[in-house]
Order: sequence, then structure tokens, then C-alpha cells
Amino acid sequence: MTSTETSVSRPIGSDRRRWIALAIVMTAAFMDLVDVTIVNIAIPSIQAEAGASVSQIQWITAGYALAFAAGLITGGRLGDIHGRKRLFLLGVGGFTLASALCGFAANPEMLVAARLLQGGMAALMVPQVLSIVHATFPAEERGKVFGLFGAIVGLGAVSGPLLGALLTQWDILGLEWRPIFLINLPVGIAALFLGSRYIDESRAPRAMKLDLVGVALVTLGLLMLLYPLTRGRELGWPLWGYASMAGALVVFSALVAYEKHKTARDGSPLIELSLFRVKSFAAGVAVQTVFGIGLGIFFLVWTLYMQVGLGWRPLKAGLTGVPFSIAVSTAAGLSVQKLVPRLGGRTVLQTGALTMAAGVALYLWEAERYGAAIAPWQMALPLVVMGLGMGLIFAPLTDMVLSGVPREHAGSASGLINTMQQMGNALGLGLVSVVFFNQIPDRLRPDQVGPVFVDAFQHALGWVAAVMVAIFLLMFALPGRRAVAEAAASAGPAEEGVDAAAGALPGEEARPELVH
Repeated sequence: MTSTETSVSRPIGSDRRRWIALAIVMTAAFMDLVDVTIVNIAIPSIQAEAGASVSQIQWITAGYALAFAAGLITGGRLGDIHGRKRLFLLGVGGFTLASALCGFAANPEMLVAARLLQGGMAALMVPQVLSIVHATFPAEERGKVFGLFGAIVGLGAVSGPLLGALLTQWDILGLEWRPIFLINLPVGIAALFLGSRYIDESRAPRAMKLDLVGVALVTLGLLMLLYPLTRGRELGWPLWGYASMAGALVVFSALVAYEKHKTARDGSPLIELSLFRVKSFAAGVAVQTVFGIGLGIFFLVWTLYMQVGLGWRPLKAGLTGVPFSIAVSTAAGLSVQKLVPRLGGRTVLQTGALTMAAGVALYLWEAERYGAAIAPWQMALPLVVMGLGMGLIFAPLTDMVLSGVPREHAGSASGLINTMQQMGNALGLGLVSVVFFNQIPDRLRPDQVGPVFVDAFQHALGWVAAVMVAIFLLMFALPGRRAVAEAAASAGPAEEGVDAAAGALPGEEARPELVH
């Protein structure tokens, strides 16, 4: 331990500044979580007032997810190299500016561009949150801190749709949907001011170099894959779209080849390919990606189904989702504290996948039975079942996937898992063109809207159910209970592994040194 680390570790244990710093970074994380969920509930209002096309609506949501996913690992690397506080403040400032551009967007094109910028800035901001916590709090306090972080995640999931519904329905100053973005301005400005004062700078002492070529290849490959999916239906599925998607596979192959070369040359690739030799990690990344696809499809079509197909106001739609959010939070807590120690992680995860599939099937049955006359209370049961299943998957999956990863690569593995889930989410949003909008004719009479949207929603639910079954099957590749215990013993002390998985960033192999 260096003298700098020694001098910081004692004050950290008694200094109230660290709790103020925690409140600041948690607020920023909450702002990002709310911004993801708040937009979905306002999509019909944006479409009506701004005149956005179907593909533009998809890019308003998918563009954010794509920019966030493409920049997540890069943001973590930059924090290691240039300092976590510096990157956090840069991300918060950029996120706040992008929120203002979204709120004052003059046309749909400007809104899409601002959402891409917002996602990119979130990719700089979000990776620093857990890293700052890891650098600021001693090991004996991190369990409590990460517990608070879990509560923030649950609160963000519940409050986002409700806040979006209230702000849209209140139509503050005649701004309609715009306050869902403008509300970030005072929060972001306060986080900038307080963060510059109370957050201590930290960086990894042996930071790796940024792999710019890897970043470019990842971004190019994703754009070549997702752009045709979002524009294909509107453009009549042109030949160049299929060529672009095929070309994306070539780009990803080039990425793998380059990352192998980069590893051999200087040991600082964007993606640590050796991790994929760990069977549990490879299977876990596949689960995370496919899970993201399912969630990306469901949440967008669910919002359109309620507000356009059923004609519900945003507040009614937002309140309908409350049982789902509560079920997710409840099951997530039980899975980690009670079920995983008793049944094992893989059993809990597979139970979650089957439970979520059962909830989707129940929702599909009710949507077919009640049609456009379905009421919120009739949706409550399938939503609760789906929420319980999602909670059983969401909480224990990352620890389960990391069980066989060497301790020195746990931070990189955690960042890659989150990135792949975000990429899956963006792909799912792109696939909405295929599984939902493809079922809706270009011209509808007002009396046709409800029945057609109900039918399209049922078709999309069938895809979501198939995704859950695929996840259940993929989970057989995850290690069983005995294998997890053996992997944990071989990877090193439990506390170190947990800390690395929870707080370290890609490329971080040692406790960061604080810089004053």
C-alpha cells in the first residue's frame, strides 16, 4: 500500500464528505435510470406533437441505448486513465446539455441527435459511479452502500414511468412532453457543483491504453446491424439493408482478429477475449444479450399497446406498471438473500426465466380474451408474475456469470456483461419493426387501431415468450452449485472477487490510488 492510500484510508472512514459524494453519484445514476424509463411513456405524445415517424421513434429509444452500450467500456477505460471524478463531471455536464437539447428540440431529427449525445454522455458518467464508490468506501462499508444502490435502481424503475406520465399529462406551460428532459437540468447542475466540491479524484495506478480502433469497430458494426432493422420497414426492406447486416458480421470478425492482435502487442484490448474461454462467462454473456433483446421488444410495444392501441392516457399507463416494478424489486431482494444460498444460482435463474415466460403467456391469453376492453386490474396478475421472474434473473445473474472468471479480470468481465446487455436491448428495440410494426398496415381507420394494435401486441408477446424459453435453455451452460463453489475457491478470496465485480472498471487490477 502506498503512502497516499494510507493517508486517505483513515479519513475516509470518518469523513462525512464521502456520504455527500455517495448521494451525488447515486443521484446521477438515478437520473440515468429514470431517463431510460421516462421516455417510453411519453412516446405517443412525442409522435403526435413532434410528428416523428416510426423509425425516428425507434431511434429516440434505440439510439440512446446504442450510444450508451457502445461507450460503456470506453467510458470506464477513460476514467481509469484520466480520473474518475473528471470523467464523471464531464459526463454529467454533457448529459445535462444533451437533456436541454432534447427538451428544446425543434424537430424529430434534432431530438434523435440529442438522444444519441445523451446516451454517449451517460456512457461517460455511469461507469464512474461504482468506481468512485469503490475508491471512496472501505470494504466493510461497501455492502451497505451497494444495498442503497440496489434501492435506487428499484426506485428508478418505479418512478420513471410515473414521472413521465405526470409530466406529460400535466402539460406544464404547454410544453407537452418536453419537461421529461428539462427536469434533468436542475439535477445535473446541482450534481456538477456539488460533485466538483465533494468527490475526491481517483484513478487506477496501472491504467491500460484506450483501444480506439476497437471502439470504432464496435460502433461501426452495431450501426451496420441496427440501422437497417430500424429503417427497413419504412424503406421497403431494400437490398442494401441486408448487405449492411451481412457486412456487420464481417466487421465483428475483424474486431475479434484485431483484439487478438492488440492483446499480443500491448495487452490492452477493448475486449478481453480470453474471458470467452470461461464457459460460464460465454454462456452468461449470451444470456445477458438475449435477455436485453426480450426487454427491448417488450417495453416499447407494451407502451404503444396501452397508449395507442387501448387509447389510455400516460398516467393510466404509468400506474398500470407499478405492480410489475414492485414485483421486480421484491423478487430481486429475495433471490439474493434467501433463494440463491438455499437453491443455487442456476436453479433460481432458470426458475426466473420460466416464471417470466409464464407471465408473458398469461398476458397473451388475457390480451386475446379481453381485447381492447382489457382493464388495468386485469393486467396486474400477468405483470406481477413477469416482474417476479425478472427479479429472479436480474439480481443474481452477474455474480453467477463472474463465478468462473479469474479475479484479475473481474472488472473487465463486469463491464463487458453490462455492455452486451445494453447492445441486446438496442437490438431488441430495432427488432420491434419486425415483430410489431410489420403487423400494422400503413393506413388504418380510427375504428381499426385498437384491434390491430392488440393483434400486433399478441404477436410481439409470442416473440418475448420464445426469448424467455431460449434464455432458460442457455442457462444450462451456467455452472451448477458445486461448480460455483469450486470456481470461487480457485479465483481467490470471496471479498476480493466481490469487490472487483462490483466496483472495478475494465482494466482495473488493483485498488485505485486517490489523488488530491
